[in-house]
Amino acid sequence: MAKLDGRLWQHALAPDKVFVPLYDRAMITTALTDEELERYARHIVLPEIGGAGQQRLKRARVLVIGAGGLGAPVLEYLAAAGVGTLGIVDDDSVSLSNLQRQVIHGTGAVGMAKTDSAKAAIARINPNVAVELHNLRLTADSAAALISGYDIVVDGSDNFETRYAVADACAAEKRPLVHAAVGRFDGSVTVLKPFETGTDGRPNPSYRDLFPEPPPAGLVPSCAVAGVLGVLTGVVGTLQAMEAIKLIAGIGEPLVGRLLLYDALAARFDTIRYKSI
Repeated sequence: MAKLDGRLWQHALAPDKVFVPLYDRAMITTALTDEELERYARHIVLPEIGGAGQQRLKRARVLVIGAGGLGAPVLEYLAAAGVGTLGIVDDDSVSLSNLQRQVIHGTGAVGMAKTDSAKAAIARINPNVAVELHNLRLTADSAAALISGYDIVVDGSDNFETRYAVADACAAEKRPLVHAAVGRFDGSVTVLKPFETGTDGRPNPSYRDLFPEPPPAGLVPSCAVAGVLGVLTGVVGTLQAMEAIKLIAGIGEPLVGRLLLYDALAARFDTIRYKSI
């Protein structure tokens, strides 16, 4: 093991005095091992993260909806970052056409359940991460019970029925939701916390404030019909992982009330602000 310098130990051993357990979950002892101190050294020397922030990551339980194009980079980067528990929801199996963008799966995984393939990949990235598999399709009836067992939800689903079910359940269970969508060469990301109040005293906007109702069937073509540039899902999914880490560590300004738009062909980011109705 490489010798840890004084700065790293100072950051790592700083008492976690400011941590408040997420959503009233009981405090869990999450002292970092010597192996974890070395693994997360580049996090720990960041004053904004430090030992306290890394312990928050270790305590966190994050539910990822979908182990596909968006879910793949989300799972990989959250695992590498040291999120203690990752839940994966997906009822699909790996197909050859997935591999152009769903980088958590390899050619040898074709035919496997995506949850099993993703779990094996996470174990290779970081064996310290606990993985909970949910081989099912989330519905309005089942979403709340599942979501209530996690601190944060990251939605990488590709259909409006699931997106509305997830958003409604997160609002009801008071869980932050990192939402994203992609199509062809464009993507968008936002963070939803409608159970909290903004600095203006108004409730934060919900998914239904942003999209009051689903579009008519067939109006928005699926990726299978319209296509999607594989690397686009990597860019947008990585942004989702960044927002999740910010929420867990309590750093920066999450995309609450802001929709971040990415145009890959123009290499341009734009932000649209939106409010509760």
